[in-house]
Amino acid sequence: MEYINLKHLAFGEVDINDEFFDSLKKDYPEFEDWYRKKSEEHKDVYVQYNKNNKLQGFLYMKEEEEKVIKDVIPQIEGNCIIKIGTFKIDAHGTKMGEQFLKVIFDYAIDRNADVIYVTIYEKHSNLISLVNQYGFEKWGVKGDEKVFLKKMKSCSGDIFKDYPLVKKGSNKKYLLSIYPKYHSKMFPESILTNESRNIIKDIACTNSIQKVYVCSMRDVESLESGDIILVYRTAEIGRSAEYSAVATTVCTVIETKLQNEFSDFEEFYQYTSRYTVFDEDDLKYWYNRGGLKIIRMVYNFPLKKRIVRHDLIERVGLERELYWGFFELNDEQFEKIVELGQATEYIR
Repeated sequence: MEYINLKHLAFGEVDINDEFFDSLKKDYPEFEDWYRKKSEEHKDVYVQYNKNNKLQGFLYMKEEEEKVIKDVIPQIEGNCIIKIGTFKIDAHGTKMGEQFLKVIFDYAIDRNADVIYVTIYEKHSNLISLVNQYGFEKWGVKGDEKVFLKKMKSCSGDIFKDYPLVKKGSNKKYLLSIYPKYHSKMFPESILTNESRNIIKDIACTNSIQKVYVCSMRDVESLESGDIILVYRTAEIGRSAEYSAVATTVCTVIETKLQNEFSDFEEFYQYTSRYTVFDEDDLKYWYNRGGLKIIRMVYNFPLKKRIVRHDLIERVGLERELYWGFFELNDEQFEKIVELGQATEYIR
């Protein structure tokens, strides 16, 4: 899978003399030897550079060859175990860490992994907080480092800790439509093959797992925490919806708010701006119109195969005459959509 703003490179393509690696060299005296070995083995990494071409994020992970990891206390067992070998981010006020986590989870799901683990020195409290939020729990120790482990085959019902998995449960499912001009900026991995990637900008919501969507569609206020949203990209202007409007993405609701819950525009802006595709002018325009409903949600996964409106009607059984802005799906319809979208591995 291709990721926006991340580069997938060979070790040898990343300069080990970059000052980014100074702290790793200090923490791990063997780091340079290890790095050169990985370069010789033609291993690959995910990295991110800022606009000044300065390295600010680095991720190496691998599937363990053994089914029992014995150098961790207590040992880790599983048919497929993913190790995060090196994970470092230098970010200030961005959601880059979330984007790297998404890479890790997609890698694990593609390999049907049982668990993922990472070792972290206790002094790296920000990194520990990040992995804790998304389901890594303290497991044990490896030397002087703490070991954190995430189980990938079960759901607890916690939206963040279960991420990117979706628990079927008794939560309701809904279709939510989004206009094309906002859709792919907000959900970059759900971009259509016939769209230019130039439309995607390096804005906060592009790199984040959490998203905020603002609309005034009726009944959206009925959404509750844990409800599941199927994102429906509406048709381009001038094109028939039958084969150009598509279901693309699955999200989980964190919370919903109404405009009147905010005392003024500034409070509303502070809540929405960090994770939304709308800029300040957009938000002012909508705020002044009134009647807004705000959805904060987790971007769980894109459908590998987009499903056009025709198939949603003919193969899934959605009603043609419904208002396709927002409506409820039953369990059978949702599961059929996930099946047609070739994404059943994300559902538990």
